[in-house]
Amino acid sequence: MYYYEVLVADGHYHGNSSLTYSSELKIEMLSIVTVPLRQRNATGFVIAESKVAPAFKVKPIKSIVSKKPLPYHCLELAEWIKDYYVSTLAETLRQFAPTKPMVRKSKKETTTVLEPQSTMVEQLPLTAEQRSAIKFINDSPSTTVLLHGETGTGKTRVYIELAKKTLASGKSVIILTPEISLTSQVLANLKLDIKNKVFVLHSQLSAAERKRIWSAILESEEPVVVLGPRSALFSPLSSIGLVVVDEAHETAYKQDQAPYYQASRVASQLGKITGAKVVLGTATPLISDYYLASKKAAVFRMTKPAAGKPLEVKSDIIDIKDRSNFSRSAYLSNKLLDAISTTLSAKKQIIIYLNRRGSARLILCSACSWSFLCPNCDVALIYHGDEHLARCHICGFKQSPPVACPICSNPEIIYRSIGTKALADEVAKLFPNAKIRRFDSDNLAGEHLHEAYHDLIGEGVDILIGTQLLAKGLDLPRLALVGIVAAETSLALPDFTSEERSFQLLYQIIGRVGRGHTDGQVIVQSYAPDNIVVKSALARDWQAFYKHSLSERQAFRFPPFSYLLQLTCRLTTEKGAQSAAEKLKKELSLKGLAVEIIGPAPSFYARRGKYFYYQLVLKSKNRGDLVVLAKAVPQGWQVNIDPANLL
Repeated sequence: MYYYEVLVADGHYHGNSSLTYSSELKIEMLSIVTVPLRQRNATGFVIAESKVAPAFKVKPIKSIVSKKPLPYHCLELAEWIKDYYVSTLAETLRQFAPTKPMVRKSKKETTTVLEPQSTMVEQLPLTAEQRSAIKFINDSPSTTVLLHGETGTGKTRVYIELAKKTLASGKSVIILTPEISLTSQVLANLKLDIKNKVFVLHSQLSAAERKRIWSAILESEEPVVVLGPRSALFSPLSSIGLVVVDEAHETAYKQDQAPYYQASRVASQLGKITGAKVVLGTATPLISDYYLASKKAAVFRMTKPAAGKPLEVKSDIIDIKDRSNFSRSAYLSNKLLDAISTTLSAKKQIIIYLNRRGSARLILCSACSWSFLCPNCDVALIYHGDEHLARCHICGFKQSPPVACPICSNPEIIYRSIGTKALADEVAKLFPNAKIRRFDSDNLAGEHLHEAYHDLIGEGVDILIGTQLLAKGLDLPRLALVGIVAAETSLALPDFTSEERSFQLLYQIIGRVGRGHTDGQVIVQSYAPDNIVVKSALARDWQAFYKHSLSERQAFRFPPFSYLLQLTCRLTTEKGAQSAAEKLKKELSLKGLAVEIIGPAPSFYARRGKYFYYQLVLKSKNRGDLVVLAKAVPQGWQVNIDPANLL
């Protein structure tokens, strides 16, 4: 009988030490095994053999998952994440397990690799700027390089050329995308040039399918490409030569549960451990990323279109407050309606962008102050006209709106503030012959952006209407017009990143036109046309926005000029949550560290279901001090170091 120390990768195990199990078989170190954990089976990693039989009774290892052991760098990276993001080793190792829990939206949802079709054209020769970018990345002494490239400059082509060279050297490649909707486009480009196997990992795979792909990656004798969202970073590749983080500014790269890691930061550490080059590619870098990369002279700027000469993009800004601009529609200006008509006549494509889901954002009584709120969360319910239901986008509560006010019995119920569903209905009435598709997170199986990709690049869709999903990396050859219904949808959020996020979304959606295919036009409707965020995004002036943001961050001591730690508790009463937060603040203050503690205050969404949420925000110039305090936080608190936002 053999005895082994096994690190358990399961959320139900909260320890950092290994557990002892027995086996009748000799097992190689770092083998992946299935072990019993209380009344369930869990994945584990064998890290040592016990030479002496334990004095206590041990359970046997149930099975060996793979013939090949986990690469050692995976364990090194897991240990680093545990310490850097203050989590347990079990939570961290779950990221590397072949069958960690996945969320599936629908049993009918596609889980197959999306193959490119014949609509894709052959690659053009590399531009001089692309060749310079490749040389800069290869020659840079920094492991991580920020590729700051305008939309349409061919960053994806740079990734592919770097990947080809890496694969030829016998090493594998990881390419991260922030959303599954972008994987099909990147995959189509990869398939043009790369003959190696390309594995796609994402959150909509079944547990069995994920395990099959994970095992194929682990046991591959040849270098491969792994493509997918942030979880693809933990693929069990034996030798890694390149990690690409595409659209590196996206908040989707921040894990929203323990361990609260930032994928781009973990990618940089993976590069340090393995010697792989790491490329952060984006047209709108995070303020902190750009600041840090600039200090290391690790930024390469791309400004020239990859396809042909620079194209003309006309831009106009419409003041929403001047209602004379809206005589034919309450939501779409006369100028935008005329531009849509002209573009449709030219058989070109249109994006209409509104970062609000649903049919109406507010349901109000016209006579009294009543509004239809979620009974669980105290936030406004969003009306969805196609279902005639009001839904809470936090807890999922749904109910048909009342026919009369429950307070004063007034029958006049008002539906205000348009969402994408109502906008799509409005556009369909105004342009009945146009082929219209709506894309947002309310889409059902078969309606998602990645599933409609080939319709979009062909002639299957004339007008795309949607939320921020449309801003992320789409390259549409027929696109000639972008209309932005309301530029300020994210600016009102009470957070230090609200301006940054608003600028990124506007800049990215505007950048869908003028990508080398056809001349374009952008029409932005705004309540504040002179706002620095709106003006700099429309002018494509990233540096102006960066300088403005950096001075704001410095004045108020936000990243990159300080580190942040967000601590959140939830309890069934508001008083209980507030008291717990006040008690913790006193305890942390007694530690005597150079840390500013803000709060306690209710979280942005202060009530979710039956729970009330309170938070503390800690600032410090020394990240190590925040780590010390994070480790002193009692169980039950959410510990989020380096939060992407404070909402």
